[in-house]
Amino acid sequence: MFSHARRRAAAVSRTESDGAPTRRDLWQLRRLLQFVRPYKWNLAVAMVGVLVASALGLVFPRIMGGLVDTIVNRAEVDPAALDRMALILVGVFLAQAAFNFVRVYFLSAMGEGIVADLRTRTYEHLMTLPVKFFDGRKTGEITSRLTSDVAVIQSTVSSSLAAALAQAITLIGGVILLFVISVTLAVTVLTFLPVAIVAAAFFGRRLRKVSTEFQDKVAEANAGAEESIAAVRVVKWFSAEAVETDRYRSAVRGSYRVALRRARLRALFGPMVTFVAFGTLAFVLWRGGRLVLAGQMTTGDLVSFLLYTLIVAGAIGTFTGLYGELQEALGASRRIFELLDERNDLAEPELPVQLTGDGRVAFEDVGFRYADRAVDVLAGVNLAACPGEVVALVGPSGAGKSTLVQLIPRFFDVSSGRVLVDGIDVREVPRRELRGRMAAVPQETQLFSGTIAENLRVGKPDATDTELRHAAKAANAHDFIMEFPDGYATIVGERGIKLSGGQRQRVAIARALLKDPSILILDEATSSLDSEAESLVQEALEILMHGRTTFVIAHRLATVRRADRILVLDRGRIVEEGAHDDLLAAGGLYADLHARQFRDEIGEVVHGA
Repeated sequence: MFSHARRRAAAVSRTESDGAPTRRDLWQLRRLLQFVRPYKWNLAVAMVGVLVASALGLVFPRIMGGLVDTIVNRAEVDPAALDRMALILVGVFLAQAAFNFVRVYFLSAMGEGIVADLRTRTYEHLMTLPVKFFDGRKTGEITSRLTSDVAVIQSTVSSSLAAALAQAITLIGGVILLFVISVTLAVTVLTFLPVAIVAAAFFGRRLRKVSTEFQDKVAEANAGAEESIAAVRVVKWFSAEAVETDRYRSAVRGSYRVALRRARLRALFGPMVTFVAFGTLAFVLWRGGRLVLAGQMTTGDLVSFLLYTLIVAGAIGTFTGLYGELQEALGASRRIFELLDERNDLAEPELPVQLTGDGRVAFEDVGFRYADRAVDVLAGVNLAACPGEVVALVGPSGAGKSTLVQLIPRFFDVSSGRVLVDGIDVREVPRRELRGRMAAVPQETQLFSGTIAENLRVGKPDATDTELRHAAKAANAHDFIMEFPDGYATIVGERGIKLSGGQRQRVAIARALLKDPSILILDEATSSLDSEAESLVQEALEILMHGRTTFVIAHRLATVRRADRILVLDRGRIVEEGAHDDLLAAGGLYADLHARQFRDEIGEVVHGA
């Protein structure tokens, strides 16, 4: 899935790879600077520190020049003057240290705040994106953008920004003072500046391209690692450790090769700039020495000029390094802004309608097709379900059962027709309110790594402890919860790994009960449980379904015998409808599916015996 934002970013990347400057660079910087506004006072205080510390740094060469002239002219040496100059130098250094502290602290605090806001904004935006966005992305890729990409920006904003501001003042002040001391030498020095600038532009553009490629490779490796870790039991069952290790090693080696290219660029960049700087210094020493011998410049002025040359060269060298870091940050920010530019195509209604009914659901001639598929997943679906009714959806794999129920909470929009809740098109209801009326108990229960209580409160954060206990008791979960030493404060582990399958299902049922939905979706909630756990979960489900509009996705037909209605789907259409016994008597697809499952179960029993 490629949105308009991603296609635009791809076009921009092609332009960047050609080495031509783009307006997107400035646009990205402006977007980053928008995050500065809440920290404007930090920036103001830091700017004072930058100005004063940088200005004090420019005082040192002039004092040193005067000190040298004083020493050279020995006949006029005044020991008291030397003492004063030494004290002045100590005072300058102390003041500079104090204002450097102000500069670094307040800029770092601002940078850390900006990055925290950026990370929060990105995550907040991710939570607003539709399900299909996550279906088309690997989890590791997304988390990589929240971690490694933001870390690159963090380094630039927290430290590089402070250095850039300080070096800008130092560079400008140093160049001015070079001209004050000697116009001839200053012009000579500045002829070397274009060499450093061209080098910075040349290497910077290539460094950004390689750095962006490196971040992409790291994201790819992280995505693979996260998948393997999440499915570690599958890896262990199939003794696939070596396969997964090789896969991860291959991805890491790919990022390593790109990292080596980045290292070569950096290795060439620094020494070349250093050579230009020291070559300039050698030339100044040679040319300035001749001026001193000719009496056109004092020895102290030459020393001051050399020190200012070092300061200017250092500032230029720092700038070139900062330019490289900026290019890396631009590459990382591009990936962050790609996420921020993703838009939810499930638009909120301009004139929202509030739901006031009790959970009636209707499909009117509904058709649906995924954007990346050439055929319809659903076609001409018509059905109605009332509160208190249990509607089972059965059919072959790929018949459209899961897609059908995902249209009710509007995870996707229909391609044709309408889905109605309480007689209102779901597209006219705010998504938050629509989904607030619903709950689901999936086959693979998704629990968070916090406590049992925190998992129960997902749908109702303000639920009281009493409400939690009532819901857990109704779901046959309270007793096993209280067997844990920490009770409801028990940590369930990542994805609820510390609980058994039946316990996880009962927590999920309690979570749904606590939310008290009017529409309930069950995706074969007992299929993977043993008979004892299934019995407890089934009892809890009976309580949960009471009085609600319930849709049950059934893979095992034995679980839907007591459904009020059974809808049989095949190739996106409802081909049969009725009660269990009636559908068996009709001898259609449902009867075929039932007979096939019955034969499979008998075979399992025979082979098991």
